[in-house]
Amino acid sequence: MEGGELLIKKTVNTIRENTTMANRTLATRRKWALDLSSRRGERGGDNLASPPGFVTSQSQFHSEASRSADPNLVIKKAWDIALSPLKSVPMNLFLMYMAGSSISIFPIMMVGMSMLRPIKALWATNQTFKSIEGTHAAIQKFIYLLGNLVNVGLALWKCHSMGILPTHTSDWLAFQEPQVQMEYSSGGMTL
Repeated sequence: MEGGELLIKKTVNTIRENTTMANRTLATRRKWALDLSSRRGERGGDNLASPPGFVTSQSQFHSEASRSADPNLVIKKAWDIALSPLKSVPMNLFLMYMAGSSISIFPIMMVGMSMLRPIKALWATNQTFKSIEGTHAAIQKFIYLLGNLVNVGLALWKCHSMGILPTHTSDWLAFQEPQVQMEYSSGGMTL
């Protein structure tokens, strides 16, 4: 039994020597190989080269600062912000069409969100245009307000078409009779 244990110890020692030698030769052959057998506090990789594309010069920071202060980019960003409510009008129209005119939870939620989002945006107009200053700021704010008002108008139109907007006196007075439609008209060809 002692001979077997001695053989196992020799085999383990041989494997350890082979792996440490392999790690050393690997580290000398390749620059990117790391020697992980060193202790934790030691740092042998402080003299590594910078990765490709890394520049430590100060000119990189100055170019980014000048890019953010470029007046053309600021004006373009301001117009993007100003036109964003108008760009959402076709999407809101499609969503309102897909919601239908029945009174159930899904159409009510769709109309509610299409009403609340522009109202919140109207209240936060100054916060939205806080970083934008210049000669075009007043025009851009006006376009932004107009786009949000268009979205609120679409939501009100949808509420009216669903019949949840109180437009007659019978909607808020219990003793008033609902309005009766006297005539019906439709277009098209007659046969």
